[in-house]
Amino acid sequence: MPLFSTLREYSLAYGVNRKLLDSLGKEIVIMHPGPINRGVELSSDVADSGQSIILDQVENGVATRMAVLYLLAKKEN
Repeated sequence: MPLFSTLREYSLAYGVNRKLLDSLGKEIVIMHPGPINRGVELSSDVADSGQSIILDQVENGVATRMAVLYLLAKKEN
């Protein structure tokens, strides 16, 4: 695994930005478990684009964790 001296260097190697998406020639769905390192992993225009379902993932993850905690905390009589 290469080492990077700066976040910019890392972002240039691995970051997803609009230019990269446009070069793919097809529309893809953007997913990320969060939290996002904007400008490093994803550019803001990609994270906020119509292709992004990140906010849906976050919302569903919260509901799922709440349900699991409820079931785990439920006491059987």
